[in-house]
Amino acid sequence: MYNKYILIFVVVLISVFSLATSCEKPTPDPDEPTTGKLKINMSFNWGNAPLQFDTLIYVNAAGNKYLVHEIQFFITNVTIYKNGNAKVLNSWQKAHYFDTNIPSTLEWPIVDDIEQGSYDSLSFTFGFTNVDNESFMYVNPPENQMFWPEYLGGGYHYMKLNGKWENPDGYLRGSAFHLGKGQTYDANGNIVGFIDNSFRVSVSGSDFSISAANTSNFDLVMDIQQWFENPTVYNHNDWGGDIMENQDAMAIARANGWNVFKMK
Repeated sequence: MYNKYILIFVVVLISVFSLATSCEKPTPDPDEPTTGKLKINMSFNWGNAPLQFDTLIYVNAAGNKYLVHEIQFFITNVTIYKNGNAKVLNSWQKAHYFDTNIPSTLEWPIVDDIEQGSYDSLSFTFGFTNVDNESFMYVNPPENQMFWPEYLGGGYHYMKLNGKWENPDGYLRGSAFHLGKGQTYDANGNIVGFIDNSFRVSVSGSDFSISAANTSNFDLVMDIQQWFENPTVYNHNDWGGDIMENQDAMAIARANGWNVFKMK
């Protein structure tokens, strides 16, 4: 009988020990990665179709026949969001330059290590805020070729969208749809102040995931058509070919920019 109780005690002890060890959480491997990378890939559409350059096949909302020659622009302060928390990426070097003439610039590997998991959305500033838009930041091409004249406020273009449109007489006219600092003038036409035309873009439907030790692709599209139609229809015949010193025209571009970017 004594041996029987000893056997029962041993069985119970083994069972308790097994249960306790089975409930223990495995010790995480300190060398196992928990972060991944993000790469922004930029492409261009007119509406829902890939943009064709140097081809007079597009008609904007104002009825202007239009072609796109090249697009150059900066985005800054890229921010990702998770459960209401925001994280600014690449904060040590806020800006990235995109140039359709330099394909390598259309892929932007973000340097930050990002914790694995699901993220709600991504946003960025189109161009530079006044705080960030300092003259002579860039000393080498191609970025330094985006300078904004000092007498117009200095710093750099937010964007150069260069193309041509067909005027009412049937002639092709050059279109320098450039966005940067605006100006205010006194009654004598002298510049008395400057306007920050940068704007914040919250990319709709931009949830994404980061997996450990991998690079996730964030495919972003600029829809050129949207620059000219919503909320204000932009007519090249009204504004002419060069809008750098025309704040009213740049204000339309800034207001229309809210809907230009989307996920591919």
